[in-house]
Amino acid sequence: MLEAIKTQVRKILDLYPGWICRKEFERQTFNRFNERPAEFSFVFAKLAQIYPRRILDVGTGASALPQMMRNCGFLVTATDNVKDYWPEGMRNRHFHVIDDDITNTRLNETFDLITSISVLEHIVESENAVRNMLKLLNPNGYLILTFPYTEKSYVRNVYELPASRYGRNAPYICQSYSRRELDKWLQSKAVILEQEYWQFWDGDYWTTGNQMIPPVKVSAGDKHQLTCILAQKVT
Repeated sequence: MLEAIKTQVRKILDLYPGWICRKEFERQTFNRFNERPAEFSFVFAKLAQIYPRRILDVGTGASALPQMMRNCGFLVTATDNVKDYWPEGMRNRHFHVIDDDITNTRLNETFDLITSISVLEHIVESENAVRNMLKLLNPNGYLILTFPYTEKSYVRNVYELPASRYGRNAPYICQSYSRRELDKWLQSKAVILEQEYWQFWDGDYWTTGNQMIPPVKVSAGDKHQLTCILAQKVT
């Protein structure tokens, strides 16, 4: 009798999430292609090589990435600076997200691998963010970062560039980093094991010019606007 009641209760509780999923499916509209295929491909290729036990995803937002990693068997913690970055609130229906500011984190556990996908460009104190990620890594732990990037020059906010195709009225900045910032973040605390360079636009920086679909993986010496990085903490 008790099991039958539990089954009915679960069915009732599943009605609203099921309705939401169906409405999202029915209301799909195309806006533009984004960088997630290249970024997620990099993430899962590295996970297949490393197989970490405990993962922290920083800046999850509404993404399903933590749930996809959990589906692979990993133990996953997801965080985002919900109160500061999402003024209208944020709910992730795929995974529980802890409200935490990585620049002043309250987390005290450590992880085998940390992911932060297209997040650092929106954090003004990015050096503090990376420093704390490295602190939260176990010895020899791994860090996967993706963000707008051009090898030799930094831009504080690509959305303000005259040639930018979107983001002009965004309530947050979008920085494009360079080798100088990357070296400053990691210093002697981590080493880069692998770095990919991607050209998504025919302009010089992220969001500038015409979007290139599909994007092209290039070398550091070619025009590029996005990078995917695998680094390892130095003990």
